[in-house]
Amino acid sequence: MSEKGTSRAADTRPSDVPPHRYDAALAGEIERRWQERWAAAGTFDSPNPAGPLADGFERMKGRRKFFALDMFPYPSGAGLHVGHPLGYIGTDVFARYLRMSGHHVMHTFGYDAFGLPAEQYAIDTGRHPRATARDNVATMRRQLRRLGLGHDARREVATTDPAFYRWTQWIFLRIFDSWVDERTGRARPIAELVAAYASGARPTPDGRPWAELDDVEQRTLVDGHRLAYVSEEPVNWCPGLGTVLANEEVTADGRSDVGNFPVYRRPLRQWMLRITAFAERLIADLDLVDWPDSIKQMQRNWIGASDGARFALQASADADVVVEVFTTRPDTLPGATYVVLAPEHPLVDGLVPAEWPAGTPAAWRYPQGRKGAQDWTPKDAVTAYRAATGRLSDRQRTEASGKSGVFTGATLVNPATGEDIPVFLADYVLMGYGTGAIMAVPAHDQRDLDFARAFGLPVRAVLAPPAAWLDGHGLPEGAPAEDWPEAFTGDGAYLPAPGPSLSGLSVEDGIAAAVAWLEERGLGRGARSYRLRDWLFSRQRYWGEPFPIVYDEHGMPIALPEEQLPVTLPEMTDFRPEPQDDETADPVPPLARAGDWAEVELDLGDGPKRYRRELNTMPQWAGSCWYYLRYLDPTNDEAFVDPDVERYWMVPPDAEREGEGGVDLYVGGVEHAVLHLLYSRFWHKVLYDLGHVSTKEPFRRLYNQGYILADAFVDERGMYVPSAEIAEDQDGTPTHRGKPVSRRSGKMGKSLKNGVSPDDIYERYGADTLRLYEMAMGPLDTDRPWRTNDIVGVHRFLQRLWRSLVDEDTGESRVSEDRPDPDTLHRLHRAVDVVRRHFGELRFNTAIARLMELAAHAAKVSAGRGALPREVAEPLVLMVAPLAPHVAEELWRRMGHAESLLYADFPEADPALVAERVVTLPVQVNGRTRFTVEVPAEAGEDEIERALAAAPGYAVHTSGAAVHRLIIVPGKIINILTR
Repeated sequence: MSEKGTSRAADTRPSDVPPHRYDAALAGEIERRWQERWAAAGTFDSPNPAGPLADGFERMKGRRKFFALDMFPYPSGAGLHVGHPLGYIGTDVFARYLRMSGHHVMHTFGYDAFGLPAEQYAIDTGRHPRATARDNVATMRRQLRRLGLGHDARREVATTDPAFYRWTQWIFLRIFDSWVDERTGRARPIAELVAAYASGARPTPDGRPWAELDDVEQRTLVDGHRLAYVSEEPVNWCPGLGTVLANEEVTADGRSDVGNFPVYRRPLRQWMLRITAFAERLIADLDLVDWPDSIKQMQRNWIGASDGARFALQASADADVVVEVFTTRPDTLPGATYVVLAPEHPLVDGLVPAEWPAGTPAAWRYPQGRKGAQDWTPKDAVTAYRAATGRLSDRQRTEASGKSGVFTGATLVNPATGEDIPVFLADYVLMGYGTGAIMAVPAHDQRDLDFARAFGLPVRAVLAPPAAWLDGHGLPEGAPAEDWPEAFTGDGAYLPAPGPSLSGLSVEDGIAAAVAWLEERGLGRGARSYRLRDWLFSRQRYWGEPFPIVYDEHGMPIALPEEQLPVTLPEMTDFRPEPQDDETADPVPPLARAGDWAEVELDLGDGPKRYRRELNTMPQWAGSCWYYLRYLDPTNDEAFVDPDVERYWMVPPDAEREGEGGVDLYVGGVEHAVLHLLYSRFWHKVLYDLGHVSTKEPFRRLYNQGYILADAFVDERGMYVPSAEIAEDQDGTPTHRGKPVSRRSGKMGKSLKNGVSPDDIYERYGADTLRLYEMAMGPLDTDRPWRTNDIVGVHRFLQRLWRSLVDEDTGESRVSEDRPDPDTLHRLHRAVDVVRRHFGELRFNTAIARLMELAAHAAKVSAGRGALPREVAEPLVLMVAPLAPHVAEELWRRMGHAESLLYADFPEADPALVAERVVTLPVQVNGRTRFTVEVPAEAGEDEIERALAAAPGYAVHTSGAAVHRLIIVPGKIINILTR
């Protein structure tokens, strides 16, 4: 889109422009020169207390450490748009401010370059993912370097580097070789579990002594306790991509986010991580961190802790068949009129009878209207229903508006009423919650009521709604539940019912009484359930971390010894997954085609044997779970991090409690509020329990930056067209290739084709202007609209600052040794006070506003005197430095400083000069001075008039007279003329 008021490009400067004028050309020259100087000098190197990166640590003694971290980015082939670096700039500004405020700051960067997006991009372009990842990283590195970000380049990591993923594999082996001791809730080495079985301190499940179990039995028992285990689990299988997908990689309509292929639910043998064993700690330890409350609540909701009861329901036809149910409302058991199992529940096959019970309604048989369905047996109906629901993702099932289900032909006994109640399969019940079985109480649960009414099932009330609820629905007192228009889910009085005696109790006490009733009869127990499921950790793709696992002749997993790490990916020219036409076909991982790699002879301590490697790879989450720890000690070949180094950077020097600490500031987008943060916390807790890290939590403080929004444009087809190709006709209507388009607004990005390349802004204004503009647009934690024309304002601010300090014809400094006038000193120290506080609070936009005010005043002083006093010039430049570091460094040098200002002391305000100055104004009434008024020295006419009206002398000397005229000369005098 064409825009007005833009700077001239570097190669088009007219000859009459002063040679030292600050414009895009000079900004680019200054920025590249200082970036090269910083890189050559290692300006941003942050030395460690020990190890290869310890050089220079002595000069950091006495400074308080600070670990500033940006969320791990994925390097896209499309490069960056100006929305990407918003958080990176904010973190850099804060890190630079902290260095100038006496801190030893560690700030670096890395690249999360494994995973499905990178591999799919390689498949689409026909290039190897290693090559595309390398090029993408190089592009992102170049674009970020032009921003002047103060990263310690020695610490840079990429998940695709074998030297990095060697330690990802090492951590996986720590997880594999661990279990959770249920007595303490903490991870312990698996060897301790084996020792407990061997000594008899822990009995085996069937009571046999450990020594009587053969090798396979012993290993099977132990493997069932590992934090990393292999299990057949229902997964999101995408035949078109040839891989399993995580829930977040599946769209609401059951298709893959990448490629838009159909996704089906089916059981597959997968690696799982037992994150559920840490559910309580993941909830409780949120109290230890300084995170936004909304993010904490999102994590709590995702974990989804629910208190209630687990109890057994016996099959009416076979007392040996028992279904365990979890409910949060055991007090409503008398109102349960049917049971629902998840279609994939393992007990379904054992419950289904050969024939339908007499009197089974036709509506309960599935599916109606299908040819021949009237002759189906219960097994036929259940099989068909399972096949249909198996094609749906969990998200489709839970968000479906209709209620589908099938009667299994079986009944269970309601222990409270003694009735036989039917057992259905229904898509709204998932194996991922509770036990995969629910007792349905339609009177008091809306989903159950919807299902009951669809299938003609009884609705029986346990609690009586209050009169106000009945009146609101136009119902008389005592109206039966069958007449209620919706389920009653509030507090009410318990109705007489069989089972636990609840009459007169509150709901809270009723739940407790129901749990006690179940426990007394040996039917159940109080329990807590979680929405959180164990983490599915396998991907049937090539571009990921190989598992450090092989399988023996029994098909059982064996961990490789540490000296054989890293297990690197084999070289493959054809790395594409094998798409399957049949949803029931088993996936064939690309690594299966690397025969010499997949089958290997190893000596693992009992002589050379043939083994099969794990052919799946780890998901992209693996490397991003722990990358921040590798930043601390990236060149260490002996450990993933030196203990002394880890303690220095992760534990605050004033820590008062064991495990206190973590990354001092973690900045990133809210889109990672749950999964990345949850997975990182899980890995970190395992490492903490095993003694490899010192803190209970990885990230002490979390800050979510907002998004940059931008105009997007839609053509007559409803398709987005590139914003860069938009023009405007004479009346301002946007057009694309001569045709009108509609303007919309949204998050800047590829999908809306509204990205603005930072390279364009660098060319037109310079990197310092881009940094300053993004910080000035609004609060860092809120969304803000991008307006390229508005950049001119902050660019002019830098030009004004430059002219105040540099002669544009000669390039000489315009800084004098004169003393500033009192008003300028007062303005300076008030600005220092505000800017220092607001920088510390990440309120950069308000700090910039105050700097602009000060710079405008400084420009007037400089123009009037021919130079700006050093006592004003130096603090002003130092305050601008975190925001626009290149121009600040250049101005600092031109003022006579040989050293970088990176560690110069950030200005501090003199309290005496910060205090608001007051002047006393004489007030004349009809030409004679009658009283005085004190007002702030900078007060304008409106403020002075308000102070005058409030002064006691005003009422005395104007009583009974009308004020004919009021003359105010700010800072001088007030005249009142009366009639």
